[in-house]
Amino acid sequence: MSEEKKNETLNEELVQENDTIEPIFAEENQAVNEEDTSEQSILAELEAKANEWENRYLRLQADFENSRRRTKLDLEAAQKYRVQNLASDLLQSLDNFERALKIPAEHEETKSLMQGMEMVYKGIMEALKREGVEAMDTVGQPFDPHMHQAVMQVQDENFESNVVVEEFQKGYMLKDRVLRPAMVKVNE
Repeated sequence: MSEEKKNETLNEELVQENDTIEPIFAEENQAVNEEDTSEQSILAELEAKANEWENRYLRLQADFENSRRRTKLDLEAAQKYRVQNLASDLLQSLDNFERALKIPAEHEETKSLMQGMEMVYKGIMEALKREGVEAMDTVGQPFDPHMHQAVMQVQDENFESNVVVEEFQKGYMLKDRVLRPAMVKVNE
């Protein structure tokens, strides 16, 4: 056989083999593409779930930090104002002490009793002051509805408009909080 015939025969055989091999490769490529597509969709799904869990974790961590901060603030406020209930309960008794101390003492026995009451009153006031409870200065101050309770209005040329003229009942502050507003008379 001549060289040319051999080459032609080989070419024909190669074409036939190529025709049978190409569909096999095409099927394999399609299967690989389908696998790649399914793997990509699975990977995308897993990434979405990972992002969701990360977001949940971050939100949970933020909620925990907020809760811890609120608890800390609540504890600080409770510590700062721990004496509020006791001080509020004592205010009525302090008012009675002040009224009793205004009564003039005529006899020597009454004077010594009044001195004892005054010492007790001062002791209670000092103890409350150490805890942050103080009486408000009201006369001559501008009227503040958060700190004063106006029960009367008058016209007095000695005071400016909307200024406290007289105090009927003392008001008290506990640190930066109004424990009891002062009962006052206000100039119009």
